[in-house]
Amino acid sequence: MAEVAVGPAKGKVIEIWFQDEARIGQKNKITRRWARRGSRPSAPHDQRTRSAYIFGAICPKHGKAAALVMPWCDTHAMNQHLIEISRNVADNGHAILIMDQAGWHMSNNLAVPENITILPLPPKSPELNPVENLWHFMRDNWLSNRVFKSSYVRCQVV
Repeated sequence: MAEVAVGPAKGKVIEIWFQDEARIGQKNKITRRWARRGSRPSAPHDQRTRSAYIFGAICPKHGKAAALVMPWCDTHAMNQHLIEISRNVADNGHAILIMDQAGWHMSNNLAVPENITILPLPPKSPELNPVENLWHFMRDNWLSNRVFKSSYVRCQVV
């Protein structure tokens, strides 16, 4: 980070962002439910197999977020997400984007905007990325125990 501060971010406000993506879709999981003792509440479970990917990034210090729902998880989708993150970085800012080393994150075809520097996490260390907790929360509270109206996943990021 010190190299970024004296290099591409010199004279700018540094924003620390965390990025990750998660597959969501029709094959959702069943979670625990509150129910009267002795009862057997129903829990809907969709049998269709369509899915999509949520690309999400957060900057906890500044309370910022940027997300996209994409049909595939590839370099093109990652490029679109980088553009979305870049739009949310302050005009006088530079983002250090911390993320895992997935193939589409480290691709030679990745077009990284000038106001972003990528800092990869060590391999096999998802516990270092706070965005992982968002996926757990969303699955437990919004995406489980439901059948979506259509075979296409619809998601609104708040």
